[in-house]
Amino acid sequence: MIKILAIIQARTGSTRLPGKVLLPLEDKTVLEHVIERTRKSRLIQETLVATSIKKQDLPIVKLCAEKGILVFTGAETNVLDRYYQAARLFLPDNIVRVTADCPMIDPVIIDKTITKHLQEDADYTSNQLTATYPDGLDVEIFTFQALTQAWKEAKKASEKEHVTPYIRYNPNLFKKAGIEYKENLKDKRWTLDEPKDYELLKIIFKKVYTKKSDFLIEDVLKFLKANSDIEKINSGIIRNEGYIKSFKEN
Repeated sequence: MIKILAIIQARTGSTRLPGKVLLPLEDKTVLEHVIERTRKSRLIQETLVATSIKKQDLPIVKLCAEKGILVFTGAETNVLDRYYQAARLFLPDNIVRVTADCPMIDPVIIDKTITKHLQEDADYTSNQLTATYPDGLDVEIFTFQALTQAWKEAKKASEKEHVTPYIRYNPNLFKKAGIEYKENLKDKRWTLDEPKDYELLKIIFKKVYTKKSDFLIEDVLKFLKANSDIEKINSGIIRNEGYIKSFKEN
């Protein structure tokens, strides 16, 4: 029985940067980096990519098939249903949620989040309840029971599009826990949503990844401390802009 399943949500549709998860970063695509780095977790037992049934996402399915990576296709916009249907095939105790636009996801941070979750016997644990980590290192873990309850009870479009809002914003229903970094780095942007993000990531991967493929947050911080000007490339972009937009619309 799988106790901890990682589900990486991925799609090619993006208004600001179409096909972003299949863009190259050195020797791999963005999605391949996310999968490889998630799999470096010591506590995750299985990793699955969950994409949509749309024709435009077939390249994701093909890539996973070629690389021997488990892949599930489901609803395009109801990502909560996609997660539930994918997880239902495994019936894990817990699900780690990772998004495919985070090629710098840190396996050590994943494991710290999982450890906190298990220690607290929580329904939901994240390193973003109080944002201190750079945007792009987001990790969420929740019980299959909490996911099932959200799948049954969530009504708003925003609760279905983003998977965890129903769990996060119903404190009376779910026990939550969080981890924070030793300093506040929430203004750093290491995610991929805009062309400027891609320019920054290409530099980081060329300078950091080529020297140490299993780099961690400390390695990137060391590089950026010595090359602080490059962070100006994607500064000023609103964090979680799409997430905020969907909540305003319903």
